[in-house]
Amino acid sequence: MRLTVLGCAGSFPGPESPCSAYLVEADGFRLLVDFGPGALSNLQRYAGLYAPDAIILTHLHCDHILDAVSYVVVRRYAPDGPHPPLPVYAPAGAPDRLAAAYGQENSTVEDVYQFYALEPGSFPIGPFTVTVDRVNHPVETYGVRLEHDGRVLCYSSDTAPCEALLRLAQDADTFLCEASYLDGVDNPPDLHLTGREAGEAATKAGVGRLLLTHLVAAWGSEAHTVESAGAAFDGPLEVVRPGASYEV
Repeated sequence: MRLTVLGCAGSFPGPESPCSAYLVEADGFRLLVDFGPGALSNLQRYAGLYAPDAIILTHLHCDHILDAVSYVVVRRYAPDGPHPPLPVYAPAGAPDRLAAAYGQENSTVEDVYQFYALEPGSFPIGPFTVTVDRVNHPVETYGVRLEHDGRVLCYSSDTAPCEALLRLAQDADTFLCEASYLDGVDNPPDLHLTGREAGEAATKAGVGRLLLTHLVAAWGSEAHTVESAGAAFDGPLEVVRPGASYEV
């Protein structure tokens, strides 16, 4: 199983990164997890315009979905004709949300995407066993656990500390975890993790490697986040970058 980071900026694109988008590959199957603004550029750079075989949208905040709107044009108006509907696993409101963002009167995107509503549980997507659960965020949001050939990748999506995150991350080989907030600041509750909280979750879950993502470059300190995470987790950790790839 291979993870490639297409975008990792938190809340809005940063000077060096689009928003959240992660390509996970196994057995020739390419699963795109989140599709934030700017990520379509890196999809072309690191994989190919038509690379995804399926998409998971963990929640419907703009920084995790907006290039799925741009992708409607890519697939609907391709020079060789419209492409078959692409499977999209997302919260139940995704069809209306993406259609509204597309913005034409009476618009629909269901000729481009075949939607499957997420709910807590396990199911197959291609060669992956996928487990999702609701995490601690103001809108319906799912953390994701991907298993393939005995290896496990967990992605936190956006969340504050919660038991569901620990269950999803349990004994994961790689834990891709958001760390949006700085420690020592009066952060809003039930929204995001700090570096320390990401490290604590990694330690409690017994993960092998911690990859920090969704940092907000304009408002935070990467060095502070890494220091705080490292004080709570003694395993290998790093902040991800666009184009970085990892064998899970």
